[in-house]
Amino acid sequence: MDRALELALRGPVHGPNPRVGCVLLAPDGTRLGEGFHAGAGTPHAEAAAVAAAWSSGVDLRGSTAVVSLEPCAHTGRTGPCTRVLVEAGVGRVLHAVDDPNPVATGGAAQLRAAGLEVVGGVRRLEGEALLRTWLHALRSGRPFVTLKVATSLDGRVAAADGSSRWITSAEARADAHRRRAEVDAIVVGTGTALADDPALTARTTGGDLAAHQPLRVVVGMRDLPAAARLRGPGGELVQARTHDAGEVLAALGAREVRHVLVEGGPTLAAAFLGAGLVDEVHAYVAPVLLGAGPVAVGDLGVTTIGEALRLRTVSVQTVGPDVLLVAVPQRPAASTPDASDEPHGRPDATDLTVPPTGTGPMEES
Repeated sequence: MDRALELALRGPVHGPNPRVGCVLLAPDGTRLGEGFHAGAGTPHAEAAAVAAAWSSGVDLRGSTAVVSLEPCAHTGRTGPCTRVLVEAGVGRVLHAVDDPNPVATGGAAQLRAAGLEVVGGVRRLEGEALLRTWLHALRSGRPFVTLKVATSLDGRVAAADGSSRWITSAEARADAHRRRAEVDAIVVGTGTALADDPALTARTTGGDLAAHQPLRVVVGMRDLPAAARLRGPGGELVQARTHDAGEVLAALGAREVRHVLVEGGPTLAAAFLGAGLVDEVHAYVAPVLLGAGPVAVGDLGVTTIGEALRLRTVSVQTVGPDVLLVAVPQRPAASTPDASDEPHGRPDATDLTVPPTGTGPMEES
């Protein structure tokens, strides 16, 4: 199973389908074939492993299939993995995680009905850790949400004059671009889109577009200019004309988006946090002090320390001279911020008492 999980990691992090690995074993433990799922439309891990074994002339009758996810019982762009295993003569199947997808679940029952021995829950915790964003999306009915902020040591996303390039280092920005290439969608508000004119692309360390480009989602009612960089090269532009964070996630979930990266300004961050829709926070913190300027998160309705939204630290790592703190909220915020005026993007300059600011130092120029 450890090898199956290792193989699963070769599949893409993004996309609607899970990362799955499969190892086929002879009764004496000899490895007969292995495979992984390379993304939507490609053979599933079980089919890839069977094909690899057959290409070497291996007889799979009586073999054991060790799979990181319960074999699917669904016919989509590819046939059901249960049929592949049964027709190959596999006699025993071990899997780590039960498939929660209502369309594909039931594989274990089908295999047992066909006379195969099936054992589930092998290395379940490791399997669930590998599939955490995909499993969350399937189990909760909405995408997994990562909120990214990039601030000075005193929590500012820009100076008082609105300048923000660059608070964090080139290393931190490169790390953020790598993480962009692993998600299905990046979300900002119209305020950010209009004031900063971001491209919201995922780029390599050399500055080129990464192979995978997430959807670029702009939340709010206002239109974008025809010449906006968001209309240029990169992922598909999606305009979510709503002020409701839940509606945004519902629309993206309907598109089989599994992982969303929220990169908007303070008001957008507060809207998702206040609605209890943030699953993980990535906070890049630079050893810089500004003393004034906009903060990373807008009003959460917290009036006393007892109402604070507390988070549990998952990891802390240095990225160049900066620090990346990864944490998960422990409970929803006490109340949802006021949604009366463009709650999911930053306000226009006319709404501000200080000059408009960007989404933070991660925004590309």
